[in-house]
Amino acid sequence: MAFGLVKKILPAWQNALLALLAAGLLILAFPDFELWFLAWFALAPLMWAVERQKDSIAACFTIGWIFGTAFFFGTCWWLTYAPIHYAAFPWPLAYFLMLVVALAVGIFPAIFTTILAVLIRKFGSWAFLAAPFVWVFTEFLRYWLTGNNWNAIGYSQAFTGSRLNGLASVGGIALVSFSVLAALPLLQFVLLAIAWLGRRLIPKEAESADEPETLTTPIPKSVSVYTIVAFTAFLATTLFLAFFLFSAPLVKPRGTATSKIIALQPNVPMSGVDYTKLGQLRQHQFELAETEIKKLRTTNNEQPTLVILPESPMNFMYNDDREFQQYIGDFARRNNVSVLFNSAEPDATNGKYFNSAVMVGPDGREAAQYDKIFLLPFGEAVPAPLDRIVPGFVGNFSYGREYDILPVGDAKAGVMICFESHFGQLSREYVQNGADVLIEMTNDGYLGPTPVLRQHLANAVFRAVETNRPVLRVTNVGVTAYITENGQVLDAAPTYQEATRVWSVSKSDGSQTFYVKYGDWFAWLCTVVTIGLLIFGSVIYRRRIFTTDEHE
Repeated sequence: MAFGLVKKILPAWQNALLALLAAGLLILAFPDFELWFLAWFALAPLMWAVERQKDSIAACFTIGWIFGTAFFFGTCWWLTYAPIHYAAFPWPLAYFLMLVVALAVGIFPAIFTTILAVLIRKFGSWAFLAAPFVWVFTEFLRYWLTGNNWNAIGYSQAFTGSRLNGLASVGGIALVSFSVLAALPLLQFVLLAIAWLGRRLIPKEAESADEPETLTTPIPKSVSVYTIVAFTAFLATTLFLAFFLFSAPLVKPRGTATSKIIALQPNVPMSGVDYTKLGQLRQHQFELAETEIKKLRTTNNEQPTLVILPESPMNFMYNDDREFQQYIGDFARRNNVSVLFNSAEPDATNGKYFNSAVMVGPDGREAAQYDKIFLLPFGEAVPAPLDRIVPGFVGNFSYGREYDILPVGDAKAGVMICFESHFGQLSREYVQNGADVLIEMTNDGYLGPTPVLRQHLANAVFRAVETNRPVLRVTNVGVTAYITENGQVLDAAPTYQEATRVWSVSKSDGSQTFYVKYGDWFAWLCTVVTIGLLIFGSVIYRRRIFTTDEHE
């Protein structure tokens, strides 16, 4: 009995290899390989494996699980870097824990293959037309259940410069993921339509009246099935073509009044730094800033507005450290600039600290503060009720509660601290509240010189396109860069090198993209379509069984 259960769950070895092939192709589409075009057909072997294994829903689940585990392990292995290098984890243990994480997240592609298998059994090969809807639904499900949608398939297109990325201004990253996957089922639709037309042209006497109809083929007599499939195909085609033609980012001329921003990439070491060395590093950062300030004044006769320091391991505590308050206040007054920096600030309600971005104005006093809302799970905060028994890897911070907007000359800015650039809902909230520019302060140094640097950068690219606002990305070790409203990465600093950058910021015209106004509407649409097809398919399946029983 146990052997029979295992046999039912395990797919054929050929189909398992197809799942691994699909995972390998999709891994190559992401940084550091960045063969982005592979994402367009990477899932073809996976869907073929599901078609071959469709008689066993459980085995199709396993196929998706194999694919998902391999993909997430292959693109996120860098999570092992910090435990190995800073927590002295034996590397076999670190990679084993990474495998456990990949197995957990791999369940979502398994849900995709399970639903696809169910739809194939109900609608036949026409079900492949629903694959983009189902995939986006499972990515959206992953986002809501885990708070993480890292390496959604659309992110593979971040550095292509393609007009396709402009779709994010309409439907967010979900619409980009959908469009990447739409090519395969649309081609399938053409092939199926040709095959269907061919059958219609065959004389009826040539057809075999005795040939039984299987559950995995379309139902020629059921007009309703063709109607719903045609509607789904029409919807996919219309959305794809219309948005591709009309969804270029709404970049408009900005005002002439600009503010000069100085961004620092200090390349602060992540370990092995004592108190004396930290003081020297702090002094050096502000000397770098003063050098740029003097250049602007003497060369261009311009006065900078803001100096931005990245999130870093220097652990500033502005409220609690009187010496640091005096130090940074003197710098701001001496140079007549505002300074934005990362700091641990107390939360009076529970005795914890916020992970904050603090701005000190030209008068040397605190001008604004933003407390990080989206904390890194198990890194900066542990979800309840585990928070009482499991420590956070970095700390146990309080969740911020306000979407604070910071002044940058005549313009306004919303701040994303590290992991927060992953959340489109945060950046759109800022723009709805009047932000003209987005600032990301991040430190990926604890994850080493790994693919995370450009994978994280890809998130910021789509936050810029979604909101039609530039992103000033200021990092400790890279990639520090100016990201335009079109998603172009400009003036990028080399990684793991000390660097400074000077950028201009001006007030926007206040316009809002479709995505800013309506958020994840497209992901919800894919959710409704997926659930609707499952319900409709169940009705058709029962009707067919009932009709078959009557004839018998």
